[in-house]
Amino acid sequence: MRFTIAIDGPAAAGKGTISRALARKFGFKHLDTGLLYRAVGAKGGDPVAMARSLVPADLDRPDLRSLSAGEAASRIAALPEVRQALVEFQRDFARQQGGAVLDGRDIGTVICPEADVKLFVTASPETRALRRWTELGEGTFEEVLDQVRTRDARDMDRADAPMRPANDAKILDTTALSIDAAIARAIEIVAARYVP
Repeated sequence: MRFTIAIDGPAAAGKGTISRALARKFGFKHLDTGLLYRAVGAKGGDPVAMARSLVPADLDRPDLRSLSAGEAASRIAALPEVRQALVEFQRDFARQQGGAVLDGRDIGTVICPEADVKLFVTASPETRALRRWTELGEGTFEEVLDQVRTRDARDMDRADAPMRPANDAKILDTTALSIDAAIARAIEIVAARYVP
């Protein structure tokens, strides 16, 4: 059985938390595709060569959740050659037996346009900056908010695979939702389509 859930949205909207919860609830595998770009950036050197040589073990680095890794990932993700090098890695993951949840910026629009369920998880920039600042404890709130806005603009304005909701995606705004409420809503959306 193959069942693919594509979850897109900006940084710190809650898509990773929701994706992991959906994977646990339905017994699916989970891939945080942002880690691919973070890992490529962390490896250093030529980003295209690093993307082509990426292996699953590269996603286990402990430094991939830092602000600097996130900034590097956003810059690298704007390179069409890097994106193309990572497309098959993601599509292979999505096609595995037993179901898969992928979260990122272009899963429902580019990587898995045929996904069974598509969610676009979002929240206000201020809410996302507060979440990220609280999680990482780096810099000031104003610095993190500026980084969130800069990254949003770069992700939405890039020429190749810009971040946007797929036409058939369900929008899930988590600005005013608790984690539990956001997860419950996502489970409800998936359960309406998934028949084990």
